[in-house]
Amino acid sequence: MASYKDPSFEERTALARQAREKALAKLAAKPPLDPAVVAERQAAQAAREKAQAEKSAARKAAIAQAKADKQAAAAIAKPAPPTEAERKAARDERYAARKKRKG
Repeated sequence: MASYKDPSFEERTALARQAREKALAKLAAKPPLDPAVVAERQAAQAAREKAQAEKSAARKAAIAQAKADKQAAAAIAKPAPPTEAERKAARDERYAARKKRKG
């Protein structure tokens, strides 16, 4: 049965060092970016951000307008509560209709 010390600490550190050196060599071998390509990417990113900001502002304005319309409609369409006489008349109508159905 293999122990937890296989591979040894020295072997593991050597492997880690080799992997680190290999990654650094790969990164160093990468060609530098063309400034024109970098500028083009930055311009495209700025255009995307601007479009996203405009879309977000339009959505927020639409939500605010819908909320204002809803509040205005609620203020206008809200009926006054029925008076005691109106409630009594409605109750009497229901009673008369029920009595008519039964008899």
